[in-house]
Amino acid sequence: MSRFTVNVDGGARGNPGPAAIGVVLRGGGEVLEEVGETIGEATNNVAEYRALLRGIELAAEHGASELDLVGDSELVVRQVEGRYKVKNAGMKELHEEVKRALREFDSWSIRHVRRAENADADRLVNQALDGALDG
Repeated sequence: MSRFTVNVDGGARGNPGPAAIGVVLRGGGEVLEEVGETIGEATNNVAEYRALLRGIELAAEHGASELDLVGDSELVVRQVEGRYKVKNAGMKELHEEVKRALREFDSWSIRHVRRAENADADRLVNQALDGALDG
């Protein structure tokens, strides 16, 4: 059994605007991988979903069977939990993609935390955006 925790964050400067994702994959209490990358123009919510998808993909690559997802977007977390409806057409597609990807795991959970508790993923988003804006 391999259980991983994935902290995810997405952000955009402007809404929509230049966007990036941050993903921190942990297993056995250790950071296994960090990803911070730009994703082009997007809204904050689209960036959050893209970060979630990248985190799920990363966990799968590492052979995860159980997944704990952690994010600071209340909207996205509640939509994935099924507590909030997904009304936006673009977000519906991403939401369905996340739900499909999660079927590959024996079990998964998702929880909302404050931004301060998601600082590593948030840092990766900002580093990616700062780098993209510098370049």
